[in-house]
Amino acid sequence: MKRKNNTITISHLILVVLILSFCAIIYKLSYISLAKEIDNINLTEFVEARNTETEVLPAKRGSIYSADNELLAKNINSYNVIAFLDARRTEKIDNPRHVIDVQDTATKLSVILNMSVETLTSLMSQKKYQVELGPGGRGISEVTKKQIEKLNLPGIGFTASTKRYYQMGSLAPYIIGYASTDDDGLITGKMGVESFYNSELEGKDGYTIYQKDLYGYTMPNTTSVTVEATPGKDIYLTIDSKIQMFLENGIKEISSANEMTWLTFSVMDAKTGAIVASASNPTFNLNERVITSYLNPLTSYAYEPGSTMKIFSFLAAMENGMYNGSDVYKSGTIEVEDAVIQDFNGGLGWGTITYDEGFAYSSNVAATKLSLKLGRDKLHSFYDSLGFGQKTGITLPGEVKGKSNFIYKTELATASFGQGITTTPVQNLQALTILTNNGIEIKPYIVEKIVDSKTNEVTYRHQREELGQKISKENADKMKQLMYDVVYSGKTDAKYYKSDTVTLIGKTGTAEIAGVNGGYLSGSTDYIRSFAGIFPYENPEYIIYVSVKQYTGVYKDLAGMVTRVVEEIAKYKNITNNTAKVDNSKKHTISNYISKTTNEAITDLQNKGLNVITFGTGNYIINQYPTKNKQILGTDKVFLVTNGEYTMPNIIGYSSNEAINVCKLLNLQYKINGIGRVISTSIEENTPLTKDMYIEINLG
Repeated sequence: MKRKNNTITISHLILVVLILSFCAIIYKLSYISLAKEIDNINLTEFVEARNTETEVLPAKRGSIYSADNELLAKNINSYNVIAFLDARRTEKIDNPRHVIDVQDTATKLSVILNMSVETLTSLMSQKKYQVELGPGGRGISEVTKKQIEKLNLPGIGFTASTKRYYQMGSLAPYIIGYASTDDDGLITGKMGVESFYNSELEGKDGYTIYQKDLYGYTMPNTTSVTVEATPGKDIYLTIDSKIQMFLENGIKEISSANEMTWLTFSVMDAKTGAIVASASNPTFNLNERVITSYLNPLTSYAYEPGSTMKIFSFLAAMENGMYNGSDVYKSGTIEVEDAVIQDFNGGLGWGTITYDEGFAYSSNVAATKLSLKLGRDKLHSFYDSLGFGQKTGITLPGEVKGKSNFIYKTELATASFGQGITTTPVQNLQALTILTNNGIEIKPYIVEKIVDSKTNEVTYRHQREELGQKISKENADKMKQLMYDVVYSGKTDAKYYKSDTVTLIGKTGTAEIAGVNGGYLSGSTDYIRSFAGIFPYENPEYIIYVSVKQYTGVYKDLAGMVTRVVEEIAKYKNITNNTAKVDNSKKHTISNYISKTTNEAITDLQNKGLNVITFGTGNYIINQYPTKNKQILGTDKVFLVTNGEYTMPNIIGYSSNEAINVCKLLNLQYKINGIGRVISTSIEENTPLTKDMYIEINLG
């Protein structure tokens, strides 16, 4: 009986403990269910965070276009090459899903990925589940991916990503700039318009919020919230791709034959301030980005401009009533305080001449005499009014101000012919607009419009921005006459800028290069040579500014390159309102050949002595280039598209413009590599063509 009583007592004790424990649990659960926080933890947020997943929906970056609607920058799908190395990935022997033969795989991939067999072999010999075959296998194109897929290599796969792609890779790289992808997959602008307009281009990411279960899957019968991504806006530049190519081809021509530290060449619309082209040497390909300098020559190069500043120092004298072009002075040398200033011909001068003649001869003595009449305040005030020593505010990153300070008489004198002060190309372009707008200065710009890529609504359109009346119309006309005399009087090397097809006027400049430790360099090529020009003289449409540092070649060749580019622009824009001598017998107006028979169109064009090229095997013309009423020279090509089947034509030796026109006529997707004329294409001659085929065109 005693043993029995003890058992009952213990059982009762256990029961009491269980009841108390149960009550404690009920109390704790009630407390938790009613409490908002425990131990400083917000329970609601904790639970939601444990069960809620947020998926980012990346925004598509906006595209960049030229003024003539060429696609310059866009987002494309890219791929990273992956090698699967773990044999456990293969479930069936007859369908291997890992790399079987490392050496064979490395050998076949090395050519396509531009990587050594040794590097690829080393990567694929690691004891890992998978490896990325970089750097050559990172960010490859759709074309390269298809090349690899055709090899049917076991264990080679791809991961998809997005990258920035530049269809005309070497076109205006410092203007367009580039955007790169960081480790988080974000594409961010690093240079040029890509950087300055990054916030407009990048758009805004969206997201989806949903409830997930223990395994990470979406829970059924739950509500998800999605906010769609807002795509970035499209930007249309003022750059005309054809004019840009004229400049880049010209620069390549001169730089391949001569040495120089750098060369920059820009063209601006004389009436609106639109920068229609800006090219330089060195340059780089936006897709490859082997960059020697990250400074945009248009906005970030500040240097002593030399005698192109005489345009503005002479104008300052005119505006202050201190200029009479028929007054005479003795050229050669002049003493200013403790310095002797000489004319560029070693101080020999040209005897006693007029100030108008002094401008044509680019006389430093004439500029000095006028500056001493003006005094420091008047000359500095005039330079300042034109924007020298200040940023123009063009929407490109890295613009510098230059330096326009001078105090002493010797500094005043040298400032009148562009020494001792520094300017940028874009400042010179802006100042030159006073000559093409009856004395009104126009602000330069690079973006024509910004468009909502989703709705096509134009959210920004540039309006011509006038900076004020800086000189009188009479003085603007007088200076243009003086610049005409500079080129057409034949008194200096400026005569090499004379054109037979369009009246190009301008002013040359030669500036010494300041040394690091003071003074100036004294080598035979230690100069910056420049040319500020306007054409056509009768009704200016374009302003050009060219400068080159430490050029080793013959100046006539440099001037010849510039003049040929100007003539190409004039021909392209059909500028005929000039008094230059033009051989009209060589010009032809193109008729409309669409719907005519192929034989009829070819016969008519050949009878006019034109170079006609047809595409297709059809009997009727369905498209043509140039279009009707366009004027061309006898040396130009005329392309006719028939209604038949097409094969790849031989375009070796074509200019970049001609190659692009062929692609457009034949509906080919294209990528341009390099500068110059076509040296090879990714599609072989006589290959049957289908719509939207992709071709890479290599220039050289």
